[in-house]
Amino acid sequence: MNRSFYIIMAAQFFSSLADNALLIAAIALLAQLHAPAWMTPLLKLFFVLSYVVLAAFVGAFADSRPKGNVMFITNTIKFVGCVVMLFGSHPLFAYAIVGLGAAAYSPAKYGILTELLPPEKLVAANGWIEGLTVGSIILGTVLGGVLISNTVSQSLLSLDMPAIDTGVDTPAESAIMIIMMIYIIAALINLKIPDTGARYVAQKANPIELIKDFSVCFKTLWNDRLGQISLAVTTLFWGAGATLQFIVIKWAQVALHMSLSQGAILQAISAVGVAGGAVWAAWRIPLRNSLNVLPYGIAMGLVVCVMAVYNSDMLPNTTIMTIGKLELSLNLLPAYFLLILVGWLAGYFVVPMNALLQHRGHVLMSAGHSIAVQNFNENISVLMMLLIYSLLIWLDVPIYAVIIGFGVTVSLIMWLVIKRHARNQAEYDSMHLIGEHKV
Repeated sequence: MNRSFYIIMAAQFFSSLADNALLIAAIALLAQLHAPAWMTPLLKLFFVLSYVVLAAFVGAFADSRPKGNVMFITNTIKFVGCVVMLFGSHPLFAYAIVGLGAAAYSPAKYGILTELLPPEKLVAANGWIEGLTVGSIILGTVLGGVLISNTVSQSLLSLDMPAIDTGVDTPAESAIMIIMMIYIIAALINLKIPDTGARYVAQKANPIELIKDFSVCFKTLWNDRLGQISLAVTTLFWGAGATLQFIVIKWAQVALHMSLSQGAILQAISAVGVAGGAVWAAWRIPLRNSLNVLPYGIAMGLVVCVMAVYNSDMLPNTTIMTIGKLELSLNLLPAYFLLILVGWLAGYFVVPMNALLQHRGHVLMSAGHSIAVQNFNENISVLMMLLIYSLLIWLDVPIYAVIIGFGVTVSLIMWLVIKRHARNQAEYDSMHLIGEHKV
């Protein structure tokens, strides 16, 4: 990898770190405002909506100028969202602005990889980007929690300048101030991203024309033999991943007898597995072999089903070691192992699919447009699967049944994707043989 790639990684790390820390600060701000509990999950909804609503426009914007310049502009939009949140706007509205910046940031972030690197390095690049992103999610969540803690927030609030009223008087507001500085660091790194020299045809400004172009790109990717497979897998992965976050928390409460705060630790454990699988795929899987990882998606769904048959009463509650305030008990080891394995399988099969999708998108249209289509599909999947999960919980379906249904559905969809790929390959081979016969 060249120096420019590491600059992009650094910019992505700090931007994602701030995004995830800001979510915790926004939740604290809602609590400070005595907002009803149902507003908290809406933060994620408002953040994700921009990916769906603006999908037809962000791709064109990403391709309208050098990607480093796009990343700087969109990072600045995130910073504005912080400012708006800090100075009294409702957290839902302010976090939606941050989501707008993130939606436009994504096509540039992934699109520049296809401009900067040859196809054979895309899997490795995606592996490192995904691994780093997972790390930033974990650290960002921890950072947000630390910044709003009593000890750290009181220290920050005591730093008020003499004779200047900053208006920052609460833990959530002091956390937002620090997060704004992280966005500034990310923006400064964005300025160091070199121009790759890639230029696309002049982008249209008419919204109707942009929507038509997006529709063409959408159909093109879904009709492409390789594009449709990789798009189906990544769409399933992100929807399943978002839903699994909530399933794990519920499972931790019911099967492992954990509190909400303890169950949140399991998110980090699963994320470590995703990072490990992503890095392993980056090292082991070249782009030409990317479709060989499809069976791992079936395996992931089956491993999720195993969660439904395990609970912490099966083994003695014997403390093996204590790490800070976290007790590592014998009866929780299988749960940790299952979550790491699920995460590893997910990271291992999605990274090559991401790389293949980026490559096909770059070949068929442009980097920015293809990533916009990918984001649209993935976030529609997130919204739909979360809606189904919420409905099941509202109907009081037991979590064990939800887990088995979830795992079986994932495995079944992956099996159908594999069958579809085999059919596509057979059609391609048949056409190739006919062409040779004619020659």
